Amino acid sequence: MSDVDIGCLADLQHTRHSITLSNGKRLVLFRLPKIDRSDAVARTVAESPDLWTYYAMEAECPHAGGPMTDAHIDIEDSSYIASCPWHAYDFNVETGESSYGIKACTFPVTLQEGRVSIHITEAQNLQLAKIEPVSEKVKFKHGPRIEPSGSPTYLGQDASLCGWCVHILNTSNPEHKIELTTHLFSLFATREQSPSPMRIGAGTVIPPQEPPRHNLTQVKPGQMPKAGKGGSEKSRIMMLHALANIEQWAIDLAIDIMVRFASFQTITSNGDDTAHELPRTFFYDWLKVANDEAKHFSLLRARLEELGSHFGALPVHHGLWESAIRTALDLRARISVIALVHEARGLDVNPLTIEKFRNARDDESVDVLTIIHNDEITHVTTGHRWLTWICQQESTDPVQVFRSNVQKHFRGAVKGPFNAEARQQAGMDKSYYENLYGQPWKGEVIAGG
Repeated sequence: MSDVDIGCLADLQHTRHSITLSNGKRLVLFRLPKIDRSDAVARTVAESPDLWTYYAMEAECPHAGGPMTDAHIDIEDSSYIASCPWHAYDFNVETGESSYGIKACTFPVTLQEGRVSIHITEAQNLQLAKIEPVSEKVKFKHGPRIEPSGSPTYLGQDASLCGWCVHILNTSNPEHKIELTTHLFSLFATREQSPSPMRIGAGTVIPPQEPPRHNLTQVKPGQMPKAGKGGSEKSRIMMLHALANIEQWAIDLAIDIMVRFASFQTITSNGDDTAHELPRTFFYDWLKVANDEAKHFSLLRARLEELGSHFGALPVHHGLWESAIRTALDLRARISVIALVHEARGLDVNPLTIEKFRNARDDESVDVLTIIHNDEITHVTTGHRWLTWICQQESTDPVQVFRSNVQKHFRGAVKGPFNAEARQQAGMDKSYYENLYGQPWKGEVIAGG
């Protein structure tokens, strides 16, 4: 057995760290507030540094190898539960137990004399090979802004989720939009663990037909200037700018799906069936996607500025929102086209884009694009999970529902080459997307988000 020294407690201030041991074994270390179990409802207490608890578990989900470094953390029965981002398998971070009947490997963490060590029983003479904080932070902009100055407007305590969503959709300043989005995600998640969860507010507000934009030059998708192959800095700036535009629309798409379809109910097949409303986990999942997209936009915007440019320096198109308009009346169509066509296309092209930046030795951009790619696998997983949930309630085949909605609402062919591995990780096998054509269109498929 080995007690592996991880480092100084004062240096481990991130919420999670990726750890590689000398034998190649990978772990994730979580830093979480201690749970106060004195109340009937568990709550966290984190007013001082000595009230944190550390947990270690294997970095790959035992179900299908999903990245537990990106797990979502909940509190259930006075314990922390980590849910895999790929298929939502849940694991107690202390015991490894899962409601699915499988178990993850967890490892005791010891704090002694200001240092952190992890106890590994199955091996001897192990040492720490590598430890890295897992990036979860949005890069907010400080100081002078190119956009209008000032602070975003925050809604009151009684505001509903849908009220917040419409407020964010109507916010044209992208810096304000990402601040409000990350605030809403944190607020909703925190209140989910309290006796007063946020009211959904279905049907109380109406989303805008198209979210406004400030100080951007809009052109049609076919009129966008060509970015080239990424060999020059100018070419890479054009690529990053185009991706930042997509990410800003992706924030709005994730926000819009919650408010626009908040009153959604499944269709009953006969009089004996019960229509199902969307569970609260639906809204949490899409808020998590919106929070990720806000992070992505902030990382890309920051990288543009590091390269001497800024968001808004180049023209943009609104093509991604056109798909939102075409799917505004049906949640099944919205998930199929936005999450499982556009977002899944990002899984296909991201590795190629990353390779272009790597060949140009632009390692800072490679790091940003890698974070985005890994997150986007989880976003496609979210779309697949909720389309599957709807189909289960309605006794329909998700593959057929997806293909019929793409044929009806998407323009053009679902183009390859496909990243079959990443798509499979997200739950989409080839039966979903091979030989699939939408409505005739001469434009080009928009990817990513």
